[in-house]
Amino acid sequence: MRCPNVKLSSQVSLALLLSGLLVSSGCDLAPKYHAPVTQAPPAYKELTPADQKVTEGWRVAEPKDDALHGQWWSIFNDPQLNGLEDKVNVSNQTIAVAFSNYMAARALVREARSQYFPTVTTNPSIAREHQASTVTASSASKGVTFTDYSLPFEATWVPDLWGRVRNTVRAASSNAQASAADLENTRLAIQAELAVDYYELRGQDALKQLLDSTVVAYQQSLDLTKVLYQTGIASDESVAEAETQLKTAEAEDTALGILRAEYEHAIAMLVGEPASTFSLAAQPLESGPPGIPIGVPSQLLERRPDIAAAERQVAGANAQIGVARAAYYPSLTLSGGLGLQSTSFTEWFTWPSRFWSVGPAVAETIFDAGLRRATVEQYRATYDATVANYRETVLTAFQQVEDNLSSLRILSQERIQQDDAVAAAQRTLVLATDRYKLGIDPYLNVITAQTALLGNQQAAVNVRTLQMTASVQLIEALGGGWDASQLPTAQQVISRSAPAATATAAPAATPPSNGSGQPQR
Repeated sequence: MRCPNVKLSSQVSLALLLSGLLVSSGCDLAPKYHAPVTQAPPAYKELTPADQKVTEGWRVAEPKDDALHGQWWSIFNDPQLNGLEDKVNVSNQTIAVAFSNYMAARALVREARSQYFPTVTTNPSIAREHQASTVTASSASKGVTFTDYSLPFEATWVPDLWGRVRNTVRAASSNAQASAADLENTRLAIQAELAVDYYELRGQDALKQLLDSTVVAYQQSLDLTKVLYQTGIASDESVAEAETQLKTAEAEDTALGILRAEYEHAIAMLVGEPASTFSLAAQPLESGPPGIPIGVPSQLLERRPDIAAAERQVAGANAQIGVARAAYYPSLTLSGGLGLQSTSFTEWFTWPSRFWSVGPAVAETIFDAGLRRATVEQYRATYDATVANYRETVLTAFQQVEDNLSSLRILSQERIQQDDAVAAAQRTLVLATDRYKLGIDPYLNVITAQTALLGNQQAAVNVRTLQMTASVQLIEALGGGWDASQLPTAQQVISRSAPAATATAAPAATPPSNGSGQPQR
């Protein structure tokens, strides 16, 4: 039963209190919770029918592959990446922090539930006392010295008449579910960061391979120019130009080591290993981006852990309103005590040494200068803020998916164009070299052609690296194979059993509860 949304007069009659005791066992002062409504677009803007076809370097997965799954990185078919991702789930300290935060949130649920039950205390004591002779007392007790043996037990219970404890537990449960979603969001972000760093490193390896071969080609050009100079076909200036170009390429080749080392160190940190003992052998980037199952926009609301966390925060804020409203109503405290007390140790545990007391107490705030009203308004404003945050999270999710879809679509076209540019630059270099050998054109034309070829080859490698990183970021934007059904239920967050801290995906469970026992979709 839900209580009417009214404020009690500061003068609460005894009749109203007694009536409340009879009917308020199901009283709930929190507003009825409804998940915020957001309108999902019917289709992704950047996913046009033409993009459904296989294109050079990237394709959208077939409709039968309509969902990502747990170990999403396996879609790249890279055994070394698979091994690194497995280490992340075991050893990454950022994930460990998020897991500890989740366990703390679960403990807060049990703390809140403890308020359902009475509190029992004891304070046994043995005291040696002496009564002063100058105080007014019976003549028999003046100046008497005795020992007081006491073994009291006290119990206090505040019945949850107005749903304050119930809504506190509901809020804590929702916050714990949000923390579980935050854990999965952190896990996904770290996994994606590792994959991005990994492909950036492989891109540096590809550039290194390219520069190494370029240095060899430039050395051959320098040797040719020296031979032509000795035969009188080329000038000393041509030799100097060829040597300058070679040394410039060597310096550029050497400089690549800085960024590669930084990516390697970043990967070491992500997998929980010291950078000083971690290394990855060079392996140029060769594979292209995989087909990625996109799904429909409405599925995104169920697959993003940050959206699930935002929705659970809304539910928790809604329950806090009920906690604040309960302050308008009187509280009932039932307390009792019993124990044994005696001045003789031999009589301490006898029946005549018993004592007891029991009785209720009612407390009601008569005047608080608007404190309760301000508190309710505060939690209403907090609720509105969580709703706005939820909707912004949803909008951000759609933005990120569209961003990466457009990136992959445009990069696919750019890759084709860049490969054509490389082929054209290679033809230009062949022609310029032949004309130089024949003495028709100066060596400067060869240098210009070589520079254009190297620039286009580097751009082609960079495009392929961007394709791989954009694929990873698209998978992250799609939720990485997570699903809202993997959120722990309200009962699971209460459990004392610890979930697996390193699982890549929680086992399927019942849909998260909205706090009232009904599944939340």
